Amino acid sequence: MGPRPSILMLRIRSVLFVVAFYAVLIGYLLTTWPFFLIPGRAPWRIVISWAQVSLFLQRWIAGTRVEFRGRENIPDGGFLIAAKHQSMWETFALIPCFPEADFILKKELLAIPVFGWCAARMGMIPVDRNGGRKALVAMCKDAKKVVDDGRQVVLFPEGTRRPPGAPPDYKVGIVFLYDKLGQPCLPVALNSGLFWPRRSWVRRPGTIVVEFLPPIEPGLDRSTFMSRLENEIETASDRLIAEALAAPNPPPVPESFARRTAAGPL
Repeated sequence: MGPRPSILMLRIRSVLFVVAFYAVLIGYLLTTWPFFLIPGRAPWRIVISWAQVSLFLQRWIAGTRVEFRGRENIPDGGFLIAAKHQSMWETFALIPCFPEADFILKKELLAIPVFGWCAARMGMIPVDRNGGRKALVAMCKDAKKVVDDGRQVVLFPEGTRRPPGAPPDYKVGIVFLYDKLGQPCLPVALNSGLFWPRRSWVRRPGTIVVEFLPPIEPGLDRSTFMSRLENEIETASDRLIAEALAAPNPPPVPESFARRTAAGPL
């Protein structure tokens, strides 16, 4: 890799990428929405195309590459995907990896003009985070239809973005889904928060790594499953963060990760 980019160049490239990213998103929404009137999942190809274009722009404007590891661990058919959530990035970057998947998303997102309608049209699974058990039951019912159809369900088990290295905060929804679906769960670790930090417009150069870990077999009791899922995702994500920070021209060390490592071995 070359020398570390100047602060000015980093800001220029970040602004250019952010402008291009949202211009492309708005352009797709305004020009392709009529295709979402077509029955079936054919319009989902448009969403995949948008995700691929966004990754291309990120590579050539912001200088952020992507590496996917562990593809051999992805099972066939219907199953549950539990992904670490550090950034907005994984909400679109995982789409090309699972072209038949439905994502579980916050119910509030369906209120966004055009986007919300397209998401609902494509069968994305909304969940009311304040709806309690009733909302979980409805979510599981929708997810069961997806996996029974041989497709996948993607869930971010912490529910919201967490800074790299922050203490994990896994919600009960992932356990509920795993128990009710009776299918394997594919853990996904990543380090995206180093390069696409939450609540920031800065986009840092480097390599985002996504690692698909060996699937967790169905049938474990809830406590065992949650402990194993959290341990495997967090251990692998910490390893990917440490790897990125040890590379030439690394991104800044997040305070959350620095505090965690200062407290002792990960």
